[in-house]
Amino acid sequence: MESLVTWFVETLGGKISKELIVFIISMVPILELRGGLLAASVMSIPIVRAIVLCVVGNIIPVPFILLLITPIFNWLKQTDTFRPMVEKLENRALSKKDQIEKYEFWGLVLFVGIPLPGTGAWTGSLIASLLGMKFKKAFPAVIIGIIMATVIMSIVSYGLLGALIH
Repeated sequence: MESLVTWFVETLGGKISKELIVFIISMVPILELRGGLLAASVMSIPIVRAIVLCVVGNIIPVPFILLLITPIFNWLKQTDTFRPMVEKLENRALSKKDQIEKYEFWGLVLFVGIPLPGTGAWTGSLIASLLGMKFKKAFPAVIIGIIMATVIMSIVSYGLLGALIH
């Protein structure tokens, strides 16, 4: 993850603002809020501004994933070109469904909120959508998970790592 964050910072640095870089990183799958906060701390963006940028950036894709990914996947699976890729994405996401399926709302909160590799708002939203979770249940769970991840990653990025880097 750090190498992807570094790539974004180096590639976009000087071309767009530091804040926009953090916002974009927070929207990208895999990196999401975790990568955004890490980049923000490295670029010395004040923590409150970083949190707002990262949370908003991480939330923006969620409703689109929850509402549109299943119809898009179904449409793409009708083609020989995209079917293998979509099935691979679905299988990878559904391989992590146990916690969410068993505990539903709170399982999704924990899945999104505990910043481990392969977890986060993108994957959590994808799994919720593939499991047929209702938007009015899934969206708040993802938001609470994002808030939880924000607290954890703020401490890691600006607390522990911040003390080591600066």
